[in-house]
Amino acid sequence: MTEKCDSRFYKDMEDIYGAHNYHPLDVVLSKGKGIWVWDVENNKYLDFLSAYSAVNHGHCHPRILKALNEQAKKLTLTSRAFRNEQWPLLAKELSTLSGFQMVLPMNSGAEAVETAIKAARMWGYQTKDIPEDKAEIIVCADNFHGRTTTIISFSTEPLYRKDFGPFTPGFRVIPYGDLDALEKAITPWTTAFLVEPIQAEAGILIPPDGYLKRAWEICRENNVLFMADEIQTGLGRTGRLFACEHEGVVPDVMIIGKSLGGGAYAISAVLSQREVLGLFSPGTHGSTFGANPLACAVAREALQVLQEEAMIENAAQMGDYFMARLQSLKSRHIRAVRGRGLLIGIELEPEAGGARRFCEALEEEGLLCKETHEHVIRFAPPLIIKKKDLDWAYKRIKKVFKELD
Repeated sequence: MTEKCDSRFYKDMEDIYGAHNYHPLDVVLSKGKGIWVWDVENNKYLDFLSAYSAVNHGHCHPRILKALNEQAKKLTLTSRAFRNEQWPLLAKELSTLSGFQMVLPMNSGAEAVETAIKAARMWGYQTKDIPEDKAEIIVCADNFHGRTTTIISFSTEPLYRKDFGPFTPGFRVIPYGDLDALEKAITPWTTAFLVEPIQAEAGILIPPDGYLKRAWEICRENNVLFMADEIQTGLGRTGRLFACEHEGVVPDVMIIGKSLGGGAYAISAVLSQREVLGLFSPGTHGSTFGANPLACAVAREALQVLQEEAMIENAAQMGDYFMARLQSLKSRHIRAVRGRGLLIGIELEPEAGGARRFCEALEEEGLLCKETHEHVIRFAPPLIIKKKDLDWAYKRIKKVFKELD
């Protein structure tokens, strides 16, 4: 098919031939550059979601595209049956940047979480001497760590679980932000505590000040691994390289993904010290596409761009500025505005009629964002955004709230 079709054509094709496991806004995008995207009718929009923080660098960053194209012409895939030149360089650069001694690469965020779960269980059996098949991992209510069967086994969202059982055992769920519950949940069989520094999918939920630091201390006191899922919050999104840095916490295991691929290619990774990841031996874990040279070359450039173009610092500064602007917004529909860096949510009152209609109205104004958990509008623009662009966005947000008030 070479002719250019309109949005209705693509929507109909998706509805007919695609499984209906998503409810996207009805905009059909065909081009992106920086913070802007265009639909098939060439209407221009400001991307205020960044593909759920996977496009932190902006769309089609020229340096990242150059790395992608150059590597694509040389070598794209080897599997782990052979070595390639890009993977060890990425491993060293990630280790140097993060301070962790070892890296285990995967493709998607969910794969990285599954890898971390396997690593924690292996550590529990081999290092902590937990009896075989008895290891437990503590997780938080309202978590979102992915969509695999094991991961939804410890989700508390009924929609994610209905009709997908039976579920994987070995998980204990506690309230998010509750340190007493964490202490009480630990048993001799506890091998790890898996937590998001900010629960993005749950509505940009930020735990109480000091929570992460004290939770880390509790884990240390009880010989339990502290595992941080920084797939959405990591790599600059919250104004620090990792969100755990806001409390000076260095997890035992760190999970990253999304923007590691610069918005151009899927890659994720588990970071840890040798005492954890060093337990893996040949054959105990793997991935055909994991550490492929194309993904690694893209990730290496994405990490360089993130640092050299001061995107993390920009996220902190622009986040503070935009939070202040949003908190000045007056509307009977707004219950709370919360966030850190450029990960921000507006929670609406139940009487507001749901966040979806606000997102649809913002789309009509040229601003693309998405609802989460029905009553929260999530804002997560690329980390390259400037003050004038945030002012442009705020003007339209203010207009929509005034019209729907």
